[in-house]
Amino acid sequence: MSQPAQPDTTAVRDYLLDLQDRICQRLAQVDGKAGFDTDAWTREEGGGGRSRVIADGAVFEKGGVNFSHVMGETMPPSATAHRPHLAGAPWQAMGVSLVIHPHNPYVPTSHANVRFFIATPKDGDPVYWFGGGYDLTPYYGYDDDCVHWHQVARAACQPFGEALYPKFKHWCDDYFHLKHRDEPRGIGGLFFDDHNTGDFDQDFAFMRSVGDSYIEAYEPIVNRRKDTPFGERQRDFQLYRRGRYVEFNLVYDRGTLFGLQSGGRTESILMSLPPLVRWDYDRRFEPGSEEARLTEHYLTSRDWLADA
Repeated sequence: MSQPAQPDTTAVRDYLLDLQDRICQRLAQVDGKAGFDTDAWTREEGGGGRSRVIADGAVFEKGGVNFSHVMGETMPPSATAHRPHLAGAPWQAMGVSLVIHPHNPYVPTSHANVRFFIATPKDGDPVYWFGGGYDLTPYYGYDDDCVHWHQVARAACQPFGEALYPKFKHWCDDYFHLKHRDEPRGIGGLFFDDHNTGDFDQDFAFMRSVGDSYIEAYEPIVNRRKDTPFGERQRDFQLYRRGRYVEFNLVYDRGTLFGLQSGGRTESILMSLPPLVRWDYDRRFEPGSEEARLTEHYLTSRDWLADA
């Protein structure tokens, strides 16, 4: 009987760098005005990364697509909370993480990441897992956008088992939930972590399927909505709703916590925050308005594929 393939960190790294290149190229083509500036950096404790940022474009007000490959001798607390047996083990973490904040309020914000983690305990075999996913945060929703987003997510999961999409869709709904407001951050998508079936090749293929599908899910939505006329009312609402995005990333996001605890690069970690945002005290919206419809119809952890 053949032995399972051993974790191939070089293959994962090569894929992630290529994924970053391909996503930046596609998004720059959609924008048509601005490109991505590249900022390579190193980490004193070990490793480094390549941050790519777009700003003040025709479509994208701010966006970042970051690659990082960092390592250390002792895992940070956020990674060992439910893995105490790995405390003190040397580790490596690599991934691509992105957040795109469009200028037009009718174009949703999107977030995605795929990541790989490996630790080698003393007198033990390497322990690895994959994680990632993507989610969509509209300000003014469209049912066909939501259905398309989830159809692509489901298709990415299907070759690896029918159970994965509903499992990771539900996990995404639970994870991207602002507990202090009892409100979803957006319309969900996929979220998975600690993914290790014991077959590295299969697990790596699944991570690639998710990573490759992100741009196929997002680009058509951007193209449909980027030229929609808007005014001050829509822009004001977008800035108000961006506050929810900031709240989640600073209070709940695991990647932000891990990055800060592991001595990561602050500029890259906080790249996900929008350039402009506002908070209003106890703001209310008229029932049935476009603004109220966001929470009444879209931010409800719905099964968007029930009839698709």
